[in-house]
Amino acid sequence: MLLVSMAIFTILRWDDSKKDTPARLILGPMATQDSIDRKTEELGFNDPIPVQYLAYIANVFRGDLGTSYIRAESGMSLGATQDDIQTQRASVMRLMTGSLPMTLQLAAVALFIAMLIAVPIGVAAGLNQGHWPDRLAVYLSSIFVSLPNFWLGIVLAFLLTAQLGWLPSIGYKGFAYTILPATVIAIEMAPLFIRSLSVSIAAAVRQNFIALAHVRGIPSHTIFLRNVLRNIAVPNLNLFGVQIGALLGGVLIVEYIFNYPGFGLLTVQAVSQRDYPVIQGISIISSAIFVIANILVDLVSAKIDPRVEL
Repeated sequence: MLLVSMAIFTILRWDDSKKDTPARLILGPMATQDSIDRKTEELGFNDPIPVQYLAYIANVFRGDLGTSYIRAESGMSLGATQDDIQTQRASVMRLMTGSLPMTLQLAAVALFIAMLIAVPIGVAAGLNQGHWPDRLAVYLSSIFVSLPNFWLGIVLAFLLTAQLGWLPSIGYKGFAYTILPATVIAIEMAPLFIRSLSVSIAAAVRQNFIALAHVRGIPSHTIFLRNVLRNIAVPNLNLFGVQIGALLGGVLIVEYIFNYPGFGLLTVQAVSQRDYPVIQGISIISSAIFVIANILVDLVSAKIDPRVEL
């Protein structure tokens, strides 16, 4: 998390230009050069980058992620006077606490839909290697992985919203607005889970202890639930942890397409408006989600299979 924050902080300062300095973004295009110079000094932008970073990270450890340069407490961009901007600028923490629950909801629904797609297809393919369920899994995975999420989002919005009117798609006025963007993300993620499930199940059922269990007369469904699932749980959980990063990236693009008010849309707007504090805050929180999710996956994996601790 520290490395991510340091990299983002440094890159943003290297990208700084004379035309759109943070001070000018805060004070507005009509500000005089003297006021811009004073504001730059006040913000500490004349200090070396390491000094700026240490001051920033000290505030982060106190729970202060800074304030947006150009966004109001309502979340809207400010185009007001200098005094209005000084009194109305939103805290980065408030902006993120407003958008993070939306993104978590979208991610959770996407994962649920991805599992609905991947589990039955992957399990059937793993238990029937070389037969039509296995070939069906390969064909569907090839199709899903070949669909760009931005293209799929536009097509689904046109068909299901504009043409058929089955689902809303643009903005957010209730849970129904989550289903379509979540489906786009789920279709993008499903092939990896299908492949992982089918391969791991096929490998597990070929193990000697599975054959021995059949010889002992243990029912097939009991063997699958108690032996096969336990043996495939760890590698698939690890894949899930790795996919958290891909999920966050997919959410960013899909939220922008559907104007979904989550982390992704906030990120795109912050980058386009050069709102450094918001970009920095998002990078820290996103990396924290990734790190925490992978730590939890490791803990659950060790609980399922104690050999992982070795």
